[in-house]
Amino acid sequence: MITLLNDAPENVAAFNASGDINQLDFENIIIPHIAKKVAKYNELNYLIYLNADAPQNDVNLWLSNSLSKLNDFSHCNRAAIISDDSRLQEAMPFPIHSIKIFPKDKVYNAMFWCNNGTELETGKS
Repeated sequence: MITLLNDAPENVAAFNASGDINQLDFENIIIPHIAKKVAKYNELNYLIYLNADAPQNDVNLWLSNSLSKLNDFSHCNRAAIISDDSRLQEAMPFPIHSIKIFPKDKVYNAMFWCNNGTELETGKS
């Protein structure tokens, strides 16, 4: 299931993926939300939070298909995937030129990067 993350920065299309993920979620939730963001900001900053309860095969297939389709959006700017699964980086070829994978304990950093294009500086006062 895909749901919107409503606490994301305004210029970020942010989603939560859990349980069964299917193509209808992509077509009925993600595409319309992305279209609104692109219409308003003329670019797409995309974030997906992958919960551990989503089956790995479903996640891999869904991400491959959805990121491939997102790449068709000429306004795609940045994409962040939040997951603690280290296999994601090795298993999938990402078609989007600017994509990062963040661990779950760095959600705020992922949102900041999607919003601003830079990561938070740590260790400074």
